[in-house]
Amino acid sequence: MKIGHAGVPARGQRGVYAIEFALVFLIFFAVLYAIICYGIIFTLRFGLQNAAEDGARAALRYQSTLPARETEAREIARQRASGWLPVAPTVTATACQVGTTNCTAATRTCTALWTQRCQMVVTVRLDGLRAVLPPLPSFAAPDTLVGRASMLLDGRSP
Repeated sequence: MKIGHAGVPARGQRGVYAIEFALVFLIFFAVLYAIICYGIIFTLRFGLQNAAEDGARAALRYQSTLPARETEAREIARQRASGWLPVAPTVTATACQVGTTNCTAATRTCTALWTQRCQMVVTVRLDGLRAVLPPLPSFAAPDTLVGRASMLLDGRSP
């Protein structure tokens, strides 16, 4: 009795395994690439957020004036964000009254009164994120990452 395979002979199946492997490899490679890219993005975002939080905490250390607190917060955030980033981030620190967006020195009055309380807002912004990511196309990757933190000030600075 002859035992054989039903259907297409082996000669007709020669390149099917190579094509199947190529298609599956492309899918797995795309998933791996996405995991690596988004892992890098999440790590950078977490680092920017930590730098902004450290800058906001630095504003609570006693400084004689609000501009001195802003400078201290900016410098601490810049120190925490520099060294591990390939592109220098933009760091801003402003002290504003809570609930207002007008942050000029002439209009802000920060005291210990609840109606005149102020907060320090520190923002660390990283532009040019494409320089950090692997060189393949990144369709859903942002070009800018921002870490922002705010801290309620104690009202001891004039």
